[in-house]
Amino acid sequence: MNLSNSEQSHQLALQHLVGGVNSPVRAFNSVGGNPITAKSGKGAYIFDLDDNKYIDYIGSYGPLILGHAHPVINQAIIDTVFTGTTFGTTSQGEIVLAQLVKDAFPAIDKVRFVNSGTEAIMSALRLARAFTNKNKIIKFAGCYHGHSDNLLAQAGSGLATLSLPDSSGVPAAVVQDTLIAEYNNLDSVRQLFELYPDEVAAVIIEPVGGNMGVVSPQSGFLSTLKELCNNNNTLLILDEVMTGFRYHFGGAQAVYNIEADITCLGKIIGGGLPVGAYGARAEIMNMVAPLGPVYQAGTLSGNPLSMASGIALLSLLKENPDWYTSVLKFTSDLKDGFLEISNRKGVAVQVNVHGSMICPFFNEGPVNNYNDAKKSDTNRFKSFFWGLVENGIFIPPSQYEAWFVSMLHSDTELDLTLTAFEKAVSN
Repeated sequence: MNLSNSEQSHQLALQHLVGGVNSPVRAFNSVGGNPITAKSGKGAYIFDLDDNKYIDYIGSYGPLILGHAHPVINQAIIDTVFTGTTFGTTSQGEIVLAQLVKDAFPAIDKVRFVNSGTEAIMSALRLARAFTNKNKIIKFAGCYHGHSDNLLAQAGSGLATLSLPDSSGVPAAVVQDTLIAEYNNLDSVRQLFELYPDEVAAVIIEPVGGNMGVVSPQSGFLSTLKELCNNNNTLLILDEVMTGFRYHFGGAQAVYNIEADITCLGKIIGGGLPVGAYGARAEIMNMVAPLGPVYQAGTLSGNPLSMASGIALLSLLKENPDWYTSVLKFTSDLKDGFLEISNRKGVAVQVNVHGSMICPFFNEGPVNNYNDAKKSDTNRFKSFFWGLVENGIFIPPSQYEAWFVSMLHSDTELDLTLTAFEKAVSN
């Protein structure tokens, strides 16, 4: 049997990379079959090693809001390469990008750049514990905050207060201070504060869940969560690694009119290059070394290439706020089209949207939390996924991942996607 170039590449990758990948979702375990090996990307499209062309709704899971290989971002990276890629001392780009981040998030006085969202959140939790002199953290089932040990926790049987390791190699003692609440359920949060008074250092949450599909906060959920934190001398950490700049230049905080005590960012602020950041008011950030006792460091943090790429992207978004209008309309039209087709075909589909993030669930009822998301028909999603791939649409290979729309998706891509969607849901 003749193998495609992508299949041959995957067979070779299996010999040299763990599972043939460098991140688990890329292995296609949730949908079966062989992963696609990317060759290049341009605008709203991605191309594989066999020169198949796909409309891309992965967008590297968030950062490519201006599509692949944007000429302004490319030029910024090229120009920076010739001046140096890393120095081991501060470069001007770090200051400029920090100013852009602060422009977007008024609650941030100071920023610390790191190399990934995982690193940003790990550092933010350490900072919260030091600032409050408390140890426990509340997180929400279905919200993913990177692979640091104390956040790889799942709810134990019975009460949501018992946490168990969610990965081999994580000692039970490491997650004993991680408490699990239910997204959009304020009573589950109140219960934890009542059970552990004066012990909770921080509540961490994706303001819009992007790792259980797309799940938005119900009216008043985030504002009341902030009140609960204030009343318990607890810091609210908003993980905007996915939602940052995806709906509004000011992130989900601007959309929902809420200010985090600590904001975590990643992906998009590097314009497609590795980056992460955390920021807060000066009182909190001054706890970080070299000003304070909370140690955190990174040789490549704030590297010139990521800074240049991020400056180019955020500057374009800041200077062109009308671009958001078009991408929000595209995503809304996509949702309407999905619902019209699924209703006509008699297929149960729920479609959740946040700005330029969208996720159709094969589900009979609304999806407001992780338990709702888990009721989705994942077997149907598998055939749907491959039906889209066969018709030139590339989406995340999991029912529980958000799709990302770029500002270069146009009416042409909308029509092609809806045509493919109709074929895929008919499988």
